[in-house]
Amino acid sequence: MNAYLDTAARVIRTEAEALELLAASLGPEFRQAIDLILGASGRVIVSGMGKSGHIARKIAATLASTGTPAQFVHPAEASHGDLGMVTKADVALVLSNSGETPELADLIAHTRRFRIPLIGVASRPGSTLLRQADVALVLPAAEEACGSGIVPTTSTTMTLALGDALAIALMEHREFTPEHFRTFHPGGKLGARLAKVGDLMHADMPLVLESDPMTEALLVISQKGYGVTGVTDSDGRLIGIITDGDLRRHMDGLLDHKAAEVMTGNPRVIEPDALAEAALAEMQSRKITCLFAVADDRPQGILHIHDCLRAGMV
Repeated sequence: MNAYLDTAARVIRTEAEALELLAASLGPEFRQAIDLILGASGRVIVSGMGKSGHIARKIAATLASTGTPAQFVHPAEASHGDLGMVTKADVALVLSNSGETPELADLIAHTRRFRIPLIGVASRPGSTLLRQADVALVLPAAEEACGSGIVPTTSTTMTLALGDALAIALMEHREFTPEHFRTFHPGGKLGARLAKVGDLMHADMPLVLESDPMTEALLVISQKGYGVTGVTDSDGRLIGIITDGDLRRHMDGLLDHKAAEVMTGNPRVIEPDALAEAALAEMQSRKITCLFAVADDRPQGILHIHDCLRAGMV
């Protein structure tokens, strides 16, 4: 068992050291690659064969989800018609550890024929891919983690990290925000965490006027099922909230009171455009179960913590 752990630790350390080399090797070519991508009116066409192809798919997905339109094109399929996907408006990002992958030949030739900007990523500076590329991103010399040099491990890790570096640099340049990210991630737990309050809130709110008797407030609390009711003034502004704690504090002679006499003033609220994650954090920190969504002091909806649970946020 210790031998297995020793192997695992050696592999991880080997790849971590390679990533340090990669970070130290970055130079003006990286900035040139960014400028090429920013200058393209089309997409980033990412391609690679074998293990590099798997990495290329991930890089294309990361680019696309962070504000840079991108698409993976399989080099073998490109030779059989998919070259039509690669246009003069695009920029190609081609990956190959050796830089001599034969399946890439037609794709490289296509970019040269139609003057499509080509960014090459490989470990051999004199390779065909990097000699043909407009921008050559050279992976530093680092041993594969397998020890024999035959299994793509360290090289694919470095390529993946370089792709992430490109994507994040582009994302920061575009000032890509969580709101933008949400547009491309509407599903799953991540999509739920990036949902807006307005996406989850209920417009049918428990509300009473400040002058309403508590008999009316209790009826609204019971009918709406949130365990609370908001209290508004005559202009429709939210001025308070009545919770079960307020009811307990005014149990003696409760039905003789007006809503304004029982409510807690200046309740915690949130804007409809705020992230639902922020609303959930507020409810958890305050140990409350509901928040009114308010715009211009007027209630727009109510969000219950169960809405966040149903959306898969926790």
